Amino acid sequence: MSKTPYDKGLDKCAANHVPLSPLSFLERTAQIYPTRPSVIHGARRFTWSQTYARCRRLASALSARGIGRGDTVAVMLPNVPAMVEAHFGVPMTGAVLNTLNTRLDPEAIAFMLTHGEAKVLITDPEFAAIIAPALELLEGPKPLIIDVLDDEYPGKTCLGEIEYENFIANADPFYAWKLPADEWDAIALNYTSGTTGNPKGVVFHHRGAYLNSASNIISWGMPQHVVYLWTLPLFHCNGWCFAWTLAANAGVNVCLRKVDVALIYELIREHKVSHFCGAPIVHGMLINAAEGLRAGINHKVAALIAGAAPPAAIIEGMERIGFDITHVYGLTETYGPASVCAKHPEWDELPIDKRAERNGRQGVRYHMQEAITVLDPETMEPVPADGETMGEIMFRGNLVMKGYLKNEKATEEAFAGGWFHTGDLAVLHPDGYVKIKDRSKDVIISGGENISSLEVEDVLYRHPAVMTAAVVARPDEKWGEVPAAYIEVKEDAKVTVDDIIAHCREHLARFKVPKHVEFCVLPKTSTGKIQKFVLRQQAKSSSAIE
Repeated sequence: MSKTPYDKGLDKCAANHVPLSPLSFLERTAQIYPTRPSVIHGARRFTWSQTYARCRRLASALSARGIGRGDTVAVMLPNVPAMVEAHFGVPMTGAVLNTLNTRLDPEAIAFMLTHGEAKVLITDPEFAAIIAPALELLEGPKPLIIDVLDDEYPGKTCLGEIEYENFIANADPFYAWKLPADEWDAIALNYTSGTTGNPKGVVFHHRGAYLNSASNIISWGMPQHVVYLWTLPLFHCNGWCFAWTLAANAGVNVCLRKVDVALIYELIREHKVSHFCGAPIVHGMLINAAEGLRAGINHKVAALIAGAAPPAAIIEGMERIGFDITHVYGLTETYGPASVCAKHPEWDELPIDKRAERNGRQGVRYHMQEAITVLDPETMEPVPADGETMGEIMFRGNLVMKGYLKNEKATEEAFAGGWFHTGDLAVLHPDGYVKIKDRSKDVIISGGENISSLEVEDVLYRHPAVMTAAVVARPDEKWGEVPAAYIEVKEDAKVTVDDIIAHCREHLARFKVPKHVEFCVLPKTSTGKIQKFVLRQQAKSSSAIE
């Protein structure tokens, strides 16, 4: 490209170009608001200067163990202070943070530790029963294990050689970390099952994490110094980047080990929580909780809802109990939310059911995402903006992953035609808002987590009585969707529903176990292919009857 007068002698230099990284948010806030609260967890309290020092200690301690650029540090933690600190301390060394899904089974965890080549694993005693067998499945050198003890959890089963507080105690609180030389460097690794049973490692870069962290503030309209409750698991897309967002906002991280409705309302009341995020199931639990639990909460509470397309009834219900709900949409591959159902003032004049319907759409692009649209996946042409013609939701921009770790084929397929293919089927409304109409055929989204039907079917086929099996999504009031299994058994085989469920529990994480099992003759085409669309309709009809 030929140079213009605006290019000659006007090159990038240290004075005018710095790599983007969310690590800079922490440094800034610690400098400007050193005494403001950063983290609350039970009786523990930290300020932003203390959190910055603890993150630098973690980085220092990891560096002393040889951890550096491109290494992987895995964490298996609930929403505790160490989990917040890992989002800064690990990348300060140049290493990549791999947050592990605490709902997974030992086999899946072992695969991720091996595939990601984790050199360090920071874990909580609550997950010792998963981590211990996972470590036994590893071949080759085991990672350094660091245990995080927590006064809020009674278990003290340690698997490692050192406890977290002891690990960082004598490390350098002034550790001289540096921004990445290239903002394209990886900052995080998140595994998603996607549409197959083989987990794919989604790689985030510093630039995308920086931009989505800031976009969370802008697209949600967050005021300075929010009090944020961690109802959303920090392992899920790095908490939708909100660990870094809270540092940029100079807000307060109110930790929550597990979703407990009574405790959520208690913390909202006690700490004047102003913001939180969650899948539809969390919002449903809050709506259906005893009214007395909400007593004394008189301030405004804003909430983001995502995951499976939330029913309008959930959005309507949250509004009825006084919460300001905003709907966002995204995937692990887009750093969490990358679109938002941006509200219009005139919607306030609509009846509540119509308003909830408008707010239930997947919406428009986040401020720092370049584009969201609905395309015909075959022709890659835009569908008409008529609210009826179906296509596939696709994203393009800085809030899209680097790609899948060690999986060039899957990366190429995901980016075919210059767009990221979500696999979600949707329509485009005349006002440019996207609305999901169906999910990609085989993925079941339960409580915000992807379940591969192929993975569940593989387990079913391992049962000696099963001849043919198919798994589809079945609507569920609590979880949004749950797996439903339809099985043809072998001739003369004797098997019960309880037998099938017990078998699945031996081989799958509990949330992946079918909640509905039916023995039948599976509908097939003339070539023997199972007609899953028939089963999906059957599952939908049977759930409505029940």
